[in-house]
Amino acid sequence: MSQDNSGIIRKLDELDGRYAKLERQISDPAIASDVNKVVPLSKEQSKLRPIVSKYREYKEVTVEISDAASMADDSELDDDFRALAKEELQHLGEKQSQLMADIKDTLVMADDAGIDSVIIEIRPGTGGDEASLFVRDLTNMYTKYAEKRRWKVEVLSFNPTEMGGLREAIMNIKGSGVWAELGYEGGGHRVQRVPETESQGRVHTSAATVAVLPEPEELDIEIKAEDVLEHVSRAGGPGGQSVNKLNSAIRLEHVPTGITVSMRDEKSQHKNRSKAWRILRSRIYEYHQRQIDKERTSQRKIMIGSGDRSQRIRTYNFPQNRVTDHRINLSLYSLDKVILGEMDEIITALKEHDKQQRLEEL
Repeated sequence: MSQDNSGIIRKLDELDGRYAKLERQISDPAIASDVNKVVPLSKEQSKLRPIVSKYREYKEVTVEISDAASMADDSELDDDFRALAKEELQHLGEKQSQLMADIKDTLVMADDAGIDSVIIEIRPGTGGDEASLFVRDLTNMYTKYAEKRRWKVEVLSFNPTEMGGLREAIMNIKGSGVWAELGYEGGGHRVQRVPETESQGRVHTSAATVAVLPEPEELDIEIKAEDVLEHVSRAGGPGGQSVNKLNSAIRLEHVPTGITVSMRDEKSQHKNRSKAWRILRSRIYEYHQRQIDKERTSQRKIMIGSGDRSQRIRTYNFPQNRVTDHRINLSLYSLDKVILGEMDEIITALKEHDKQQRLEEL
């Protein structure tokens, strides 16, 4: 075992012990028959399985290396046998190094890979009508990228403008690896182009903000009903008299955090309440994660901003067909493709940069 990996080995021993304990608990008939107990334990076990199985293989290879080294150094064995042992030693050493590299990769990225549902909120910043049109374009970009990945997109709230833009877009995107891919999108996005509303052909700069929130399962976060105040009112805006006559608009207020959510898109009070609760749950989950990350001073949150609306992360320059991600100093001259959902190159670069930052922390 190299000295450099000793801290990681200690961490892996802890995880291996935790995995073994989970196996014993899940095998206990009293726990196995209680769905409220067995489901979270099974989820934790499945999350640990890829790391633990690789680590157990790593330990087996380490034992084999020790045995091969003993044979290679044994002067009582004939030369041919010792030569074979030395050859095997080299092969096992390479295998051990590759396993450790895989373990590190899994260790630093596993939490993200396990989240398969996010809520994306996109709103205009400075720039008036043009900022609202930019919100529309970003919404289309993420929708097309999601469709390419065969993820499921559900519109939770769309608030259109008279010019065809969006005052707000809230979507739920579900699919394998969705947070690992889209978690980097949170922050300030800036666009430079000649607006559709501009008759003089001048380039304007406008902005939009994107927040990407992991959508927790109900088991992941507990919100006490008495901590949430519900306000019911008549829904205004588009929808005609049938909407306005009904008390269908819902506003939820989480007293401990001060987080509020309003939902009035649907005619059904029940549907509005259901959507509002999903968004509230995600915002509270993210709020608590931020508190944890402040304590950890996590490199990931410094890098991706975690939906911090004040941080400018990317500029879309249409006259030069250039998109620039300021966090990693990456510029691509293929904005026409990126805005149509061809985001793979940017996201791959962000993931790789993030992984290297996390490995340095380890």
